[in-house]
Amino acid sequence: MNVLISGGCKNGKSLYAQQIASDLAACGPLYYIATMIPVDEEDNERIARHLREREGWGFETIEQGRSIAELIGREDVDLRGSFLLDSVTAVLQNEMFPVVMKEGKPVFPGEDKKAPERVKAELAAFADAVRQAGGSVVFVSDGIYGDSCGYSSSTEDYRRALAGVDRALAEVCDRVTEVTYGITEEWK
Repeated sequence: MNVLISGGCKNGKSLYAQQIASDLAACGPLYYIATMIPVDEEDNERIARHLREREGWGFETIEQGRSIAELIGREDVDLRGSFLLDSVTAVLQNEMFPVVMKEGKPVFPGEDKKAPERVKAELAAFADAVRQAGGSVVFVSDGIYGDSCGYSSSTEDYRRALAGVDRALAEVCDRVTEVTYGITEEWK
């Protein structure tokens, strides 16, 4: 079973997703696909907090901020397992706005306009491969595309792209859930 969980930031999506992924794991392996690519101390602190929050859940962490489809062929990954990918938002950001570290500082070479289609295809391929193997994927995404404020053109490109990626995932997922202030609403 594949599940998409979306909603606002700090609304309980990650905890809810951990519960779903753990329930779906049954007796198989339980993986957490960590997608944040840290560029500063704040990112490192957030990662440390997330690691503490997952303690005791039994997740094996896989660091994979880009090219998610590469997990399909890895020998150390059992596709019959249960995967929690947190988050779709970060994967798209990493692909659309890649960061390169130069002399210990992040450099952003610019927007990759082809990234959204590539991310859609890779996430759908990963979901399909896991489903065919008998496993499950729980995708976590931030619903940042719903407000009516105006943003810079690159931010608007990103918001539209994330909405498109989420729509594509909703098509390949068996369940689609929105989490708002800890309240869940099943859409599919």
